Amino acid sequence: MATQEDAKAAVDAVVAKLGLKSGQIIQEFGYDDDTDADFRAAIESITGEDLVDEDYGDVTDGTLVWFRDGDDDLADLLMDAQTLLDDGAAVCVCVPKAGQDGHVLPREVQEAASVAGLHATSTFVIGSEWTATYLVEKGRSK
Repeated sequence: MATQEDAKAAVDAVVAKLGLKSGQIIQEFGYDDDTDADFRAAIESITGEDLVDEDYGDVTDGTLVWFRDGDDDLADLLMDAQTLLDDGAAVCVCVPKAGQDGHVLPREVQEAASVAGLHATSTFVIGSEWTATYLVEKGRSK
């Protein structure tokens, strides 16, 4: 039987794969009450910084995007999300897992990423309801 400690360890393992460091500023798009609180908290714990919202106006070290079927266009959102990114910084797109309300097909994420000049390097499961895809600029790999 899985415990809370097991769930936290799984989230921490995913966040560790993102390569975040202390002091980094991560901008968040699409936050709502259904986002994964443990994933968000793990990012803040590693960076030592609060996630900043869509209205933040300075350079960022990464972007966290929560996207659901029915939200505005993902490609447009990814282009907007890149406007304040430092060179070489990555975007993490989180979508509801298959079977969850708002599920987005992986190919839709990949197509939107391609239109936005990004490419998927890896995909991770986050908790019981979300999947995260790590995106980098085309021509770069993690």
